[in-house]
Amino acid sequence: MPKAELHLHLDGSIRPETALALAQARGIDDGMGLPAMRARLTAPPRTRDQAELLLAFDLPVRLLQDAGALERVTRELVEDVATDGTRYVEIRWAPGLHVAEELALSEGIEAVVRGAESGAEATGVTVRLVAVALRSHPPQMSLAVAHASAAFFDRGLTGFDLAGPEAAFPDPLPHGDAFDAARLGGLGITMHAGEWGGPAQLWRCLALEPRRIAHGSPAADDPELQRELMARGVTLDLCPTSNVQAGVVDRAADHPLPHLMRAGVSVTLSTDGRTVSDLTLVEEYGRAVALLGVTLPELWAMDRHALEVAFLHDDEPLRARLLAEFDAFAATEPALDGEA
Repeated sequence: MPKAELHLHLDGSIRPETALALAQARGIDDGMGLPAMRARLTAPPRTRDQAELLLAFDLPVRLLQDAGALERVTRELVEDVATDGTRYVEIRWAPGLHVAEELALSEGIEAVVRGAESGAEATGVTVRLVAVALRSHPPQMSLAVAHASAAFFDRGLTGFDLAGPEAAFPDPLPHGDAFDAARLGGLGITMHAGEWGGPAQLWRCLALEPRRIAHGSPAADDPELQRELMARGVTLDLCPTSNVQAGVVDRAADHPLPHLMRAGVSVTLSTDGRTVSDLTLVEEYGRAVALLGVTLPELWAMDRHALEVAFLHDDEPLRARLLAEFDAFAATEPALDGEA
C-alpha cells in the first residue's frame, strides 16, 4: 500500500546508531552502547503526561546543534520512511531548538532542506517540511521562525506549526503574529492540540484557524467541536500510539480514531516519532486494524485523504499525480473498495 504520513517529528525519529555516533563525537555518550542509546531515545509505553513524554526529545535536540547533523538525520529519515512504502511525507521540526551553539535559524533550516532534498532524490519519496514554533518560546522567536521558514517555501518548506508543553503554555494566541506571517509567506497552518487539557485546547487553537490539527483526539468527547471541525474542513493528524505514551488515552484499543472517523471528522494516521515511539507506519496501520477495528477501506480512505490535505499547495499538479498513483493502486486491490 502506498502511504502518506503527515505527522512525523525529525528529532523523534533519529536512528539510534546515528545518535550514538553523534553523541560520541560530542563527548556526551556517557559510555553508552547501542542498546543503551536505543533505550534512552525510546519513551516508555506510557508516561504520566505530555510533559514527561517530551523529555524523550531532550537528548536528540542536544545532538542536533550543527548543520551536518541536521542534514544527516533528515536524509536518513526519508530513507527510513521509504521502507514503509511511504510515497509522501511531511517532516516537522522546531528550528528554534537548534540554535543553542550559534547556528543561525536560516543555516539550520537550510541543512534540513538539503537533507530532505537528498533523501527525496535517493528514494523517490516526495518530501515537504513543516517548521514548528514552540509554545514555550517567546513570541518573537516564533515570528522569526515564520519569516525564516517562508524564505524556503520554493524548496519544499510549506507548513507552519505550534507545539510544545500545553499544560504550561495553554494559550496559542500570543503566537498569532507568527501565524499571520506564515500565512503571508504561503505556508499551510497546522497546530498541536489536545495532548493535555481536553477539547478546550482544540477550541483555543481554532481561534488561529489551522487547516489541520496535530493530535486532537479529545474532540471525540465534544460533539459540538466535531461539528465545528467538519464545518471548517479541519483534519486531525492522529497518532494513537503516541497518545497512549502521553497518557491521553489509557490503552491503544481505547483510542477514539474510529469514532471520530465514523462521525465524519476528517482524520489521518501517523507515527509522530519513529524512535520515540519505537514504531513504523506499517506497524501503526496494523494496530489500527487489529486493535481499533479499522477496516481496510477505512484505512485506505485515511491514507488517501492525507494527500488531499497535504501541504502541497506549492505544486498542485504533483498532488494530482500522487492521487492518481494511489488510485491506480487501489484499482488493483478489491479489499480497499468500500463497496466490497
